[in-house]
Amino acid sequence: MLVKRLIKMSNEETKTDVILIGAGIMSATLGTIIKELVPEWEIKVFEKLENAGEESSNEWNNAGTGHAALCELNYTVEKPDGSLDISKAIKINEQFQVSMQFWSYLVNSKQVSNPQDFIRQLPHMSLVHGEQNVAFLKKRFEALSINPLFQGMEFSDDPEKLMEWLPLIMEGRAWNEPIAATKIDSGTDVNFGALTRRLFDHLESKNVDIKYNHSVNDINRTSDGLWELKVQNLFSGSVNRHTAKFVFIGGGGGSLHLLQKSGIPEGKHIGGFPVSGIFMVCNNPEVVEQHHAKVYGKAKVGAPPMSVPHLDTRYIDNKKSLLFGPFAGFSPKFLKTGSMLDLVTSVKPNNVLTMLAAGAKEMSLTKYLIQQVMLSKEQRMEELREFIPTAVAEDWDLVVAGQRVQVIKDTEAGGKGTLQFGTEVITAADGSIAALLGASPGASTAVQVMLEVIKKCFPEHMNEWESKIKKMIPSYGVSLMENPELLHEIHTSTEQSLGLTEKELAYS
Repeated sequence: MLVKRLIKMSNEETKTDVILIGAGIMSATLGTIIKELVPEWEIKVFEKLENAGEESSNEWNNAGTGHAALCELNYTVEKPDGSLDISKAIKINEQFQVSMQFWSYLVNSKQVSNPQDFIRQLPHMSLVHGEQNVAFLKKRFEALSINPLFQGMEFSDDPEKLMEWLPLIMEGRAWNEPIAATKIDSGTDVNFGALTRRLFDHLESKNVDIKYNHSVNDINRTSDGLWELKVQNLFSGSVNRHTAKFVFIGGGGGSLHLLQKSGIPEGKHIGGFPVSGIFMVCNNPEVVEQHHAKVYGKAKVGAPPMSVPHLDTRYIDNKKSLLFGPFAGFSPKFLKTGSMLDLVTSVKPNNVLTMLAAGAKEMSLTKYLIQQVMLSKEQRMEELREFIPTAVAEDWDLVVAGQRVQVIKDTEAGGKGTLQFGTEVITAADGSIAALLGASPGASTAVQVMLEVIKKCFPEHMNEWESKIKKMIPSYGVSLMENPELLHEIHTSTEQSLGLTEKELAYS
């Protein structure tokens, strides 16, 4: 009875061109691009929380950001014959270059100001221990450093040089074990929470209608081909209907349920597995000041790619912070602010076999998550001491990160119930609706991912829009790796526009 009193269905219906569900970095990016391409289109945004960028995009819900494959070892895979496959690293780096170009365009066109509030230059480093891992890192360095995208990468296995690069990590360490690192100074730290809020402020100034505290409860296709959403105002309890020609579901972990409600065939046989995260944040300013880099290690044997340990300098609210993680955890919620029933209610007749197959395949992941959940703070400190031998528990606090929902689907390569580690876009055949699922590298590649959404969903406009897209992203449609002169030109201009060259000097 209480629910019936709170929810008041209205007969009012509003029509618009585009509806974006979720006020995270993906919706912010897509909305901004669409407004540049067709300013006259009407856009509505519905977000169930009070502000933009409060869930997956929030700066405190991510232990490390700015994925450009400069230091993430899981993006370069050693093949059985001993050679390295660097194709994923190249792809992610090129996609991050696209994001940098778009942000530069927004700054240059005075649509976004003070880029230092969301991006800063910061060295990216990889660090490994043991003879075998040192050999792997050297091989990775040799493969990447000759590629124009990774120009400037350095390698060292000299403890004295590493002490210069990483004083906090090298202090108090026994030097009898082989240890090596790579370093590239052109890396960045990106605060996607700050960027998301900045983009939504910009969209609001362009008359985009952004409704916070509004939850999309249902989504259906109408007889005339539009999408109808039932949207509840969480303050008043009233539910209104909104229709649109195109809908983007960018609600983080909440996207899967809405995709399922849409009923499109492309959304069937897809499931999700939630993984929560915990990281440690340093509360001692003296320790924070001793480290200035993002440093990624190598995942332990048997651990999933999401568990790669890293020690990251971060800038949050223009304050320097030091974070270590991630430690995995488990919660059945699909969002940090979600429901304990999210996982159960995502199991449908069309995906139950896919989910069961994944459960049978991923017993090692289940075991790993249970072990991680059971860790005490002191056990987590022991893992941190592999990076910082002198770390003391009093200097570090535990922080719960955001929820990540890994996609489960049937694939040719992996068979039924394959767990996917990455970002996926599910699009209806007619391009009228698209949903973003998955996790890392996510935000860092948002511009490229949203350009792909536009290409899939609006193919009839691409000839007309291409020149405008190239104005925003000069490398659009071009491989930067195969065009080093263009890459150098873009590097120089983006660093200047985003104020990164000055910061490099300031922090050196």
